[in-house]
Amino acid sequence: MAEKLVVKTVRDTAFSRYGKVVEGIDVSDIIEAMGETPLPDNVAYEPSVKSLESCTSAGKIAASLYGGMPIQIGYCNGNNYLLNALEYHRDSEVNIAVTDIILLLGCEQDVGPDYTYDTESVEAFLVPAGTVIEVYGTTLHYAPCNVAESGFKAVVILPRGTNTDLSEEEKPDYTPEDKLLFARNKWLIAHPDSGLEADGAFIGLRGENISVR
Repeated sequence: MAEKLVVKTVRDTAFSRYGKVVEGIDVSDIIEAMGETPLPDNVAYEPSVKSLESCTSAGKIAASLYGGMPIQIGYCNGNNYLLNALEYHRDSEVNIAVTDIILLLGCEQDVGPDYTYDTESVEAFLVPAGTVIEVYGTTLHYAPCNVAESGFKAVVILPRGTNTDLSEEEKPDYTPEDKLLFARNKWLIAHPDSGLEADGAFIGLRGENISVR
């Protein structure tokens, strides 16, 4: 039987290798706008939502946290308890926890030369509602997990174009890592139990498909 998952908080020093808590930017307008977004039974991700990007704090985030780079603001809402996959980007991701969420995280540096990753290395972190965090570009992450049975809502902020569709013709085939490229600026390693192989995902997670239940 698997050991009970230990869930730390993002205020724990263990989180410092994966990201940091962001202070100083009032994001209450984005959190309020998230009230109009759906909360489905499964998981819904939208990379760019105009109602969120038009909030006053969106400009502050772009100027401060992304140094003036163009960004997109979307959401990941729904219900999820499983790891299923891990992804990474070439840039940091900023998350705003609208509800309490749990993130399952790892380090890109621990990915093997064959692009496999042992899920025993994953750590779980609680992000309390209202908290803004930066998740470093070298941090492996995926969809948030529920804390409450009622589901979760999280804001996802990334450089513009990230996680958008990449056609088969556009996918490169120059380096071994290219087989992980699942969307624009999104390298994905999936678990064999995730069902993502049918969508063309690289299956490379070894070990338990971790559950937060």
